[in-house]
Amino acid sequence: MPIQNITARGQGLKVFAETCPQYLFLTADDLDKPGVEGAKWMCSPPPRRAADQEALWQALALGDLQTVSSDHAPYRFDETGKLRAGPNPNFKQVANGLPGLEVRLPLLFDAMVSGRRLGLEKFVELTATAPAKIYNLHPRKGSIAVGADADIAIWDPAREVTPSAAMMHDLAGYTPFAGRKLRGWPVTVLSRGRVIVADGKRSVEAGSGRFLPRMGGEAAKPTGRLVSDMDPKQNFGATLL
Repeated sequence: MPIQNITARGQGLKVFAETCPQYLFLTADDLDKPGVEGAKWMCSPPPRRAADQEALWQALALGDLQTVSSDHAPYRFDETGKLRAGPNPNFKQVANGLPGLEVRLPLLFDAMVSGRRLGLEKFVELTATAPAKIYNLHPRKGSIAVGADADIAIWDPAREVTPSAAMMHDLAGYTPFAGRKLRGWPVTVLSRGRVIVADGKRSVEAGSGRFLPRMGGEAAKPTGRLVSDMDPKQNFGATLL
């Protein structure tokens, strides 16, 4: 996270940051494929090293990063997407981005719950509660409580699934996480108390959702006070750079 963001938080401002699955689970080695195959894994910024992954996990644990988004960019690996400039494009001619929406939660569940990296409560916080609060949708969204919308995903924590291109629904034609065995998979999804997905099958038609305008709320309001480390009155007059 840029030092300016940390400084702003210390001054009582609300600054939020996120990471994405490709930065938690992929490295520069995934780009090192023969021919133009590595174009499937091209995104900005590019995946880096395992040590960088660990730094991001630590930032999630400490709260320096509040959410894990998808950065979903489902360009197909053909002439309509990544290879629009031909079968042998140079780096600047390749559409930048990769699909990540469909397997985002299973990847995180496998690492955080099955792998016990941060645990179930942190998984729920990062994927449901924190985003709902940031977008001023909580407690209607992001919580299971009387009066909430009853948007619930029910997981089978013992189910093992290996993602493949054939499983995906985003029409990108591939997934950058193919072949990765995941433990834990969503089996039933409720929207406003209705079962809309069960055993991999959708049971509602398009248009059944409701538009909820997103706006800054309580989560975005400045606190109006310095944290103690940034307040000269409480840190012996020191100025932190």
